[in-house]
Amino acid sequence: MRGGLSIGCCGAVLIAALLAGCADPKLVALERELAAIRSDAVRAQGLELPEVPRVERVDYDLEELRSPFIMRARGVERELDDGASVMPQLDRQREPLEAHGLSELQLVGTLRVGGQPSALVRAPGGQVHRLSVGNYLGLNHGRIVSITDTSLSLVELVVERGAWVERRREMMMD
Repeated sequence: MRGGLSIGCCGAVLIAALLAGCADPKLVALERELAAIRSDAVRAQGLELPEVPRVERVDYDLEELRSPFIMRARGVERELDDGASVMPQLDRQREPLEAHGLSELQLVGTLRVGGQPSALVRAPGGQVHRLSVGNYLGLNHGRIVSITDTSLSLVELVVERGAWVERRREMMMD
């Protein structure tokens, strides 16, 4: 029986040694650090946070200002100086290409018919339209003012700072 008792005692010692080997040596250091932080909590309560500055609210009225998310056009913007008010003709019949933004339209060619320049513009559906000086296109009342061999120029009417202004734009062939 004595042999059985010594084997059981040795087994218990072996199990205790194995369990002691599984202990994480960093755990004791962590517990000491947490105890130090808990005892120092009174000092931590005395810390003052910096004051958050008040920011003045700025209203953004989309009708009067240019959107910051749309790149500014390359065209020149100007108000008429002669005192005449610039306004679109809202009572005229709208043309088919006025249903699309200029970024959706593509100038695919130019030609001369009877000595007059014409532009060939492709709509998003793939249909090609023949336009001449005076035709309208784009969402901003754009009227074609000139057509060259590789481009067409138009004048758009947009609201800026509460007034209608003219903005020159150009479409180039790719």
